[in-house]
Amino acid sequence: MSGATEVADIAGVAAAIGDPSRARMLLALAGGSALPASALAAEAGVSASTISGHLSRLLAAKLLTVERDGRHRYYRLATPEVATALEWLSRIAQPLPVRSLRQSTRAAALLRARFCYDHLAGRLGVAVMAALLHREVLAAEPADSDDVMRYLVTPAGQVELAGFGVDLSSLARRRPTVRYCLDWAEQRPHLAGPLGGELAARLFELDWIRRGHSRRVVHVTDNGEAGLRDTFGITADWAA
Repeated sequence: MSGATEVADIAGVAAAIGDPSRARMLLALAGGSALPASALAAEAGVSASTISGHLSRLLAAKLLTVERDGRHRYYRLATPEVATALEWLSRIAQPLPVRSLRQSTRAAALLRARFCYDHLAGRLGVAVMAALLHREVLAAEPADSDDVMRYLVTPAGQVELAGFGVDLSSLARRRPTVRYCLDWAEQRPHLAGPLGGELAARLFELDWIRRGHSRRVVHVTDNGEAGLRDTFGITADWAA
């Protein structure tokens, strides 16, 4: 009917996410990387013969995209908003029981520092956000909702970030530069949006952070600890 308002198919997306195996696949991709079906099958704990059905369901729901490299296919989250949705769902979900030392170690590492699509999350991500606000690189102001803030890069912050090697000219073409993203574990915002992605990329360039063996986990190098402290005033308290 002309002029009718479209209603979002929340039930359809929820059903696609709601299978435990598919949820594990999405979380494995929440760090922004692209993975082959074999790796996703291992993450989900399903056989190679059943992974195609799960992938088809997630592709149909537009939660994943597929990239082809010759004969190989790699899957990634369709948009950053999918990762954000997973973060918000994690806020209301009950924690899964930890059944092994390996699971416990991985869970603790994810809480300390992890990737949420292309930006840092966990206690490290929250510490970075807090430091930028404290140094007035960012300024906060109320958004449309009382419990959501909007973050803007200050003029002084533009100078500081440019000096650190973050390309603000490319960010100027993307709005908003900083996106609100509440960390599900810390219940405080971490730095998301284009600026969060560019800053994380710069930390990789400097070898201040490295990816861990477990997907999404981030480790801070010795140089990174010193650099974060000297540049942004971020002490290692976040890792405690």
